[in-house]
Amino acid sequence: MAQAPASGQWPRPIRERGPLLEIYVDADGCPVKDEVYRVAGRYGLRVWVVANDWLRVPDDPLLTRVVVSEGLDRADDWIAERIGPGDVAVTADVPLAYRCVKRGAQAIAPNGRRFLEDTIGVDLADRNLMTALREAGAIQGGGRPFSRQDRSRFLGALDNAIQAQRRAAG
Repeated sequence: MAQAPASGQWPRPIRERGPLLEIYVDADGCPVKDEVYRVAGRYGLRVWVVANDWLRVPDDPLLTRVVVSEGLDRADDWIAERIGPGDVAVTADVPLAYRCVKRGAQAIAPNGRRFLEDTIGVDLADRNLMTALREAGAIQGGGRPFSRQDRSRFLGALDNAIQAQRRAAG
């Protein structure tokens, strides 16, 4: 398994890549990594599995583990600096999704929710409001547990995103 450097030229700049998309997984705590591997394998797509710590990744030349240096948002920064139009980010992190969408990429949460250009600003504002309310003690507890339906919605959303990019690439 190739180990990508935390900083460097991987992947190649967007203008040197072909029309096929790449998938970037914000892997720390991501519950759908196996689903990403399965779908990407079906389409023959490169996957970048980006985390702050070492994670087990299947031995496949299209899957690359990237371990970034410790620090706040280092994995997010690595993804946001490299993702481009037509690529897909798998993340529950709304600020990272915002950065990816602004670069022309698609962003999908593990529950299958797609972050869209038209609504990503509102998503970010909602996230910031909820964070402020939690910090003020006005809201306690987290979200609902991850379900089989979430996993199914994710698989559908990822497949739809790939199919849409394939149609656009012609």
